[in-house]
Amino acid sequence: MQANPVLGVLLHAIGGLAAASFYIPYKNVKGWAWESYWLVGGVFSWLVAPLVGAALICPNLLETLSSAPPSSLFWTYAFGVLWGIGGLTFGLSMRYLGLSLGYALALGFCAAFGTIIPPLFQGGFVELLAQLSGQVTLAGVAVCLGGITLCGWAGVRKERELSQEEKQAAIKEFSFIKGAWVAVFAGVMSACMAFAFAAGKPILESAVKNGAPEIFSNLPVLVVALLGGLTTNLVWCLFLNAKNHSARNYVDAGGHRLGLNYLLCALGGVTWYLQFFFYGMGTTQMGAYDFSSWTIHMAFIIAFSNLWGLLGREWHGTSRGTRNTVFAGIVVLLLSTAVVGVGNFIASAPAEAPALEDAPPADRALTDM
Repeated sequence: MQANPVLGVLLHAIGGLAAASFYIPYKNVKGWAWESYWLVGGVFSWLVAPLVGAALICPNLLETLSSAPPSSLFWTYAFGVLWGIGGLTFGLSMRYLGLSLGYALALGFCAAFGTIIPPLFQGGFVELLAQLSGQVTLAGVAVCLGGITLCGWAGVRKERELSQEEKQAAIKEFSFIKGAWVAVFAGVMSACMAFAFAAGKPILESAVKNGAPEIFSNLPVLVVALLGGLTTNLVWCLFLNAKNHSARNYVDAGGHRLGLNYLLCALGGVTWYLQFFFYGMGTTQMGAYDFSSWTIHMAFIIAFSNLWGLLGREWHGTSRGTRNTVFAGIVVLLLSTAVVGVGNFIASAPAEAPALEDAPPADRALTDM
């Protein structure tokens, strides 16, 4: 297949826009508790859209899955369950912090942990330290943590400057402390998606053997991994339904239009899935520039999420210094993805390839929340 980096960047941009936009429909759901609309949207994100997409595009989906090694299916699903915890808490970070700050913190930690955890787990961290590419990549992580610190400080300043009514005018349940802890946890657990894709390589190979186009060969892997994510979220949301007596939401919108709530959740859920769909396609088009895929993806998500945050007036009423602080943090986060991309570029050079052959590139370490 002939690579087309320009098309690849465009596909990454579409995926980044989808990732930054999926939560917007949820903000318009009326009369439902968070756990109810998160679960309904999740059914479309992690079950309906992956199955429909894979079934329409990949021939013989059932044969692909049944012929894959059972161990591959199990571990892909298991890591998907663990990743589901990260996806669940990522949604909570949006609930407590809003789009701009929530994405900045959650994705910042996601980028940092997604880069560091895989080589630690696979025993390649010492090699990372010994190579120039690894040193540059870790420097990018340090820059990323600096961006997280700036965004966090902006959140603290916002907490101090606005009254509770002002904070909740744009974000109904704003809580910086809760949101920050949730964002840290989401970043750690989301790294498990890297292992789900690694465990799912035999599924990918089975898909290709059964006639799946190479550009879409990861779709059956997503079916299994996202089923694990659905399991985690289903258990937690049903628990909250029972605890908060909110199970009636599924048949009663409290005077609001029930069908509209389902439609909004379906829109949010499918939009969420599209980030994976377009990211996977974009990566196949980057050719020699494949090292930059994760960098580009992260940059587009951060940029688009903060555009939505500005349009939603999430920082309205704060001082210029606070707004400048969060803008500076976002710029530093974008810079960190560029530094990590440089590290991957150096790693792609033939001189360093043998030393890093067992360590996954940072740009492939994590696909998304």
